[in-house]
Amino acid sequence: MKKEILGKVRLCYVGLGRRGFGMLDHCFSEMRDVEIVAVCDLIPEKIERAVAMLTGKGRPAPAVFTDAVGMLRAVDADAVVIMTDWNTHLPLAAEAMRAGKYTAIEVGCAYDLSECFALADLYEKTHAPLMMLENCCYGRREMMALRMAREGMFGEIVHCAGGYHHYLNDAELFLRRADGKVDTDHYRVYDYAARCAEQYPTHELGPISKILKINRGNRMLSLSSFASKACGLTDFMKDRVPADHPLAGARFRQGDIVNTVITCAGGETILLTLDTTLPRAYYSRGFTVRGTKGMCAESSGKVATWFLDGMEEGVFNNEQETFARYDHPLHREYSALGERGGHGGMDWLVVRAFIESVKTQTAPPIDVYDTLSWLAIAPLSEQSIALGGAPVAVPDFTRGRWMRREPAAAGKYSLDLVTEDPDTPIFP
Repeated sequence: MKKEILGKVRLCYVGLGRRGFGMLDHCFSEMRDVEIVAVCDLIPEKIERAVAMLTGKGRPAPAVFTDAVGMLRAVDADAVVIMTDWNTHLPLAAEAMRAGKYTAIEVGCAYDLSECFALADLYEKTHAPLMMLENCCYGRREMMALRMAREGMFGEIVHCAGGYHHYLNDAELFLRRADGKVDTDHYRVYDYAARCAEQYPTHELGPISKILKINRGNRMLSLSSFASKACGLTDFMKDRVPADHPLAGARFRQGDIVNTVITCAGGETILLTLDTTLPRAYYSRGFTVRGTKGMCAESSGKVATWFLDGMEEGVFNNEQETFARYDHPLHREYSALGERGGHGGMDWLVVRAFIESVKTQTAPPIDVYDTLSWLAIAPLSEQSIALGGAPVAVPDFTRGRWMRREPAAAGKYSLDLVTEDPDTPIFP
């Protein structure tokens, strides 16, 4: 690819549901170096809403499409952002990569390993960059842990953990209410009815992978997953959908609690937990790093403890003072300027990371190998659960290059190196 700095990124945007519209509204449309040249969705009303939002902000009306493949053939663009449902992420990413575009996909999981292998082969042919927009990689806590890990403050890291602890049944996601009716059109409800797997692995696997240098000197070797019985969503739905609803009387397959243990070539272990269908008191990602000289552990959303060599037992919830000393330089600057976008500002940062890689025509900080490794966790865990928790091998999508990768690029948004970069603006 040519190495020229783009003044503006011409962007095609696919998927205008709640997440897609929100990211377009609060992030992409607020960036002066991004030109949204086309938007695409299957539902014309969603397209109309997006166009009205963009023109209401003084932006030119984009070209509109209901067919993403037709859009890619008709529109000259530098990059494509795919915010559709999970079962169309990878086919649409393949189309964008075949067109030679920088491609970003929202978080999710693969349905079958063959999808991941096909994208790996396609990347080897096209070298079109693919980045998962895993916003938690840019969480303030996670980035401080990255800095501390690179500075050796945890000592030798032995174990990491994290998960998605979020009661979704009544959280306006699985069951949304409109005009007094229950709306169950979210595709994840049907995924939970059809399969049992670690279906939402990336929020902490992403940051943990970067801390453990996965795909750059380390890799995931094997995975064992264990699922509880599935009662929570089945019970919740009993009296909440009419008798003629497709899910009336459904017995959901997704285990209420899924624990997945991953072993790494460096000897580390990773524990992932999916916990979304039983009542719980708070949202948490349970982010944990354990090493020979220290640890960090988030236990209840906003309560986190950092324990380093020399501290006395009994330290609790000392995160703010830890930020004061060890904050990642990106977040130190970001906090001073004022955060934007959703999810505590993480959305803005992950979008900027993608846009800066397109502008500079460099590899994104979450690259194709990271993306494929994380996407593969769901089908691998599904296999392991079906085998009673038996270990299954995690594919090496780098094809051996994890041991001899090219040096990671430095920069403001690097997730491999910790870099001071005052020249790249957060708010262009």
